[in-house]
Amino acid sequence: MAIRVVVAGAGGRMGGRIIAQIAAAEDMTLSGALERSEFPDLGEDAGQSAGVGPLGVPLTSDGGFLKGDVVISFAIPEASLSHARLAAEKGMGIVIGTTGLSEAQSGELADIARTIPCVHAPNMSVGVNVAFRLIEEAARLLGEGYDVEVLEAHHNQKIDAPSGTAVRMGEILARTLGRDYPGDAVFHREGETGKRPPRAIGMQTLRGGDVAGEHTVYFFGQGERIEITHRAATRDNFASGAIRAARWVAGKKPGVYDMRDVLGL
Repeated sequence: MAIRVVVAGAGGRMGGRIIAQIAAAEDMTLSGALERSEFPDLGEDAGQSAGVGPLGVPLTSDGGFLKGDVVISFAIPEASLSHARLAAEKGMGIVIGTTGLSEAQSGELADIARTIPCVHAPNMSVGVNVAFRLIEEAARLLGEGYDVEVLEAHHNQKIDAPSGTAVRMGEILARTLGRDYPGDAVFHREGETGKRPPRAIGMQTLRGGDVAGEHTVYFFGQGERIEITHRAATRDNFASGAIRAARWVAGKKPGVYDMRDVLGL
């Protein structure tokens, strides 16, 4: 039986790519397409909006009648929490690719996940999550003799910085090297900064154009440098990861999971 998926933020660029992959999947069907109440194209067929032809599912702001097995949400934090509440009311699992949740919002999501399964990851890309593992292994093997820096670049419409993916990288480095994030993080350098503190984790941000997402972790040693980089050329890899997470989370026990669980890492 096909997994019934409700896509929240269905009229946006990310929502469109997720709908396209659902439409192409043999084991999934689009059962709902949520958008904000002021969205200009409410009522339009979600498949037409995504460029894959009619699917018989209209874009709607009313989640009350929606049914499904899993909700997929890539939205601002407030909206994703609203989608999680809706999923809990309907007894559906949820996949959240939202970044920038506050500590309070993360706590509320954890409370909601006491009743439904939730996959929450700052980056749904399979490649990025493999990069997380490589960064952890590199930090463990290289140890304290290397200075670590994180550089990320995104499009000019992104509203949070550093990206959730960069934050996760900083957290991985801190945990592996016995440091504190964000306590040891350096987000800004200007003027006479003095020598680089040995425990520092540099976090640098670039914004411009239509960059889907680039992340590099640098390990600077004496006479050598190691770089671990992930570059996203399109949003399709994030959509593919979300689809993989939706397949995995359907029918799971309540709780908060991440892509490490989905990928068996």
